Amino acid sequence: MPAKQREKSKYSEVPFGEVPPAEVVTAPAGDDDAICLKAKMSLLNGITVIVGSIIGSGIFVSPTGVLRYTGSVNVSLIVWIISGAFSMVGAYCYAELGCMISKSGADYAYIMETFGPFMAFIRLWIECMIVRPCSQAIVALTFSVYVLKPFFPECQPPDESVRLLAVCCIMVLTFVNCWDVKWATRVQDVFTYAKLLALFIIIITGIVQLCKGRTEHFTFENTKTDVTELALSFYSGLFAYNGWNYLNFIIEELKDPIKNLPRAIGISCSLVTFVYVMTNVAFYTTLSPIEVLGSEAVAVTFANQLYGVMAWTIPVFVALSTFGAVNGILLTSSRLFYAGACEGQMPEILTMIQIHRLTPTPAVLCMALLSMLYLTVSDIFALINYVGFATWLSIGVAVLCLPWLRWAQPNLPRPIRVNLAFPIVYIVASLFVTIVPMIASPVETGECLSTMWE
Repeated sequence: MPAKQREKSKYSEVPFGEVPPAEVVTAPAGDDDAICLKAKMSLLNGITVIVGSIIGSGIFVSPTGVLRYTGSVNVSLIVWIISGAFSMVGAYCYAELGCMISKSGADYAYIMETFGPFMAFIRLWIECMIVRPCSQAIVALTFSVYVLKPFFPECQPPDESVRLLAVCCIMVLTFVNCWDVKWATRVQDVFTYAKLLALFIIIITGIVQLCKGRTEHFTFENTKTDVTELALSFYSGLFAYNGWNYLNFIIEELKDPIKNLPRAIGISCSLVTFVYVMTNVAFYTTLSPIEVLGSEAVAVTFANQLYGVMAWTIPVFVALSTFGAVNGILLTSSRLFYAGACEGQMPEILTMIQIHRLTPTPAVLCMALLSMLYLTVSDIFALINYVGFATWLSIGVAVLCLPWLRWAQPNLPRPIRVNLAFPIVYIVASLFVTIVPMIASPVETGECLSTMWE
């Protein structure tokens, strides 16, 4: 944009580069000023972004999906533990990549540096057109279901009402993220604390139930042995952990990322794995497998059986949880649009940042609009299978960057150095959860592949 036009414009182009100093907003560039994303986020903000992004709809939707494909309670709990460990291994690999390649865009930036612009282009468009907006639509739909469920205790909420409320949720948070990054991080902090409070209430209730000897549902009865079914169970389990890599997408806005990124990842993933496993244990102390499979709102069913007149509190807390997750996805995903546009692989308008508020407003609006398009589909489990294939295929390619760069560029500075066994295990597991379900869920996989190709 020419200098004279830039002075009159509300936005300015932003160069894509290394992490700027924490307090630097503008830098001289000839007659113009280059506007940069400002590093405002502390370690605590980083932890709440990851926890807030991971703990959203998954823990309240996925118990049904995992149990549906495993058949028994004990195997479903094993899937939850393995999914958490799998995510922690991936996050550990991303910690090395994030400290070595300190650019916004996370795996997009890693693939760009490793395999070049074509592979990065494919990764970018898969993430921007499928993974992020579809994930946000799932979380927004779950938010709507839990908000409306108390008003429709004997039946499912009307489909049109669910979608309309999901649109309202996305629009409100779009305004917040366009207005100020500090507003967005404050929303993230508050709603992360709220969702953790809700889950700890459920966990404490579960511990009380265990002390009363309520262990009759913890068996291996009806366990399914079909490999394709088990692979699909990991789609639901891993979907619940989706978001562990989101802080890497906004690394330019994180203070002292070399120290704070691995700390935030380690603390967040450990906390979430513990919370998820214990929440599932709590559910099964009270609910039978049949009750879980028949419920679209497992936490509501759990609360109705135990909390009496206070049962309304759980849907409220779940709504807060999913509201915060939508905010986390929107906050981080818009930076991916911005990063891709700065590399010339998305429309140039997405490189624009509000001068006074330092937010990538066009990128935020683009992400919101795509998410609302996915709300034309209201089948949450179909959306999970649809997004699962694209997510783990893409992340597997990003993790492949780590051993490749060890071989191709061994002299790159690596503040964190991961044992190569971790990325190898992760890549093999990614192949399992992407190739096997192509046999079991060909429709969603075919639709996903066609979207990628287009």
